[in-house]
Amino acid sequence: MDNQNDKQASAEKPQRIAKIIARAGLCSRRDAERWIADGRVKVDGEIINSPALSLNSDHEIIVDGQALPMAEPTRLWRYNKPLDLITTEKDEHNRPTIFDKLPKELPLVLSVGRLDINSEGLLLLTNDGELKRMLELPATGWLRKYRVRVRGRVDMARLERLKDGITIDGVTYGQIIIELERQQGSNAWLFVTLSEGKNREIRNIFEFLNYPVNRLIRVKYGQFDLAGLSLGEVEEITSGMIRKIMGRPHKGAKAKARKPKPARRKSYIKKDEKTHHMDKKSPNRKPMNK
Repeated sequence: MDNQNDKQASAEKPQRIAKIIARAGLCSRRDAERWIADGRVKVDGEIINSPALSLNSDHEIIVDGQALPMAEPTRLWRYNKPLDLITTEKDEHNRPTIFDKLPKELPLVLSVGRLDINSEGLLLLTNDGELKRMLELPATGWLRKYRVRVRGRVDMARLERLKDGITIDGVTYGQIIIELERQQGSNAWLFVTLSEGKNREIRNIFEFLNYPVNRLIRVKYGQFDLAGLSLGEVEEITSGMIRKIMGRPHKGAKAKARKPKPARRKSYIKKDEKTHHMDKKSPNRKPMNK
């Protein structure tokens, strides 16, 4: 109810039209701005062309001929993406998408960032375009961690220099932290941590360094990881956790302070390297019926 109340309260004061469309879960704010520029949005029967227009709840908003749906409570899911699926709603080559494989009971969802067709692992899904935007922005400070297998015997001294970033073909990539998990014959398993996650960033960088990537698994996005998720499984994040990451703490009784527990190094893999999921169970686990 808290998320619903937050949306109702925000609807009482004027908001930019692109933000209103994003909060309704149709698309991201950036996509909403493009839809407006393309003449797909009407307000009170008139096509608009400015995403900066501010409105309150008294106006009728039509997108592609359909009334804008009422904003639902913000929801968020973890998803363990398999290989050979793309992270777009439609594909010109008719390749299968993640949206084709998600449980039918899920509402309309947006992916937080993307994983390409040859990548697997953790993908966050949400029904709120504003939350999607917040979690994707580099300014949010959410790190992305990957388990990466590359071909070749790696020179770690060379890879450690990537902590200062690198520019390739005019594209500048920010800090990249790399840890060697193990060298296994002609392949090496690495942990790679990014602060931005630009399009095909890991593949482009390692290709440039002559270490082609032959497997890429995202194991962590911000404070969420793959723990307890089997391949293709979807699990909803609790509303309390959503409030926390959106900076909306619960307004009830103040919780008692807890003593911090000793930090423990988290294991991201089982001994069997063929297993895609983690050993530990997520504290946010709320199984979804498929």
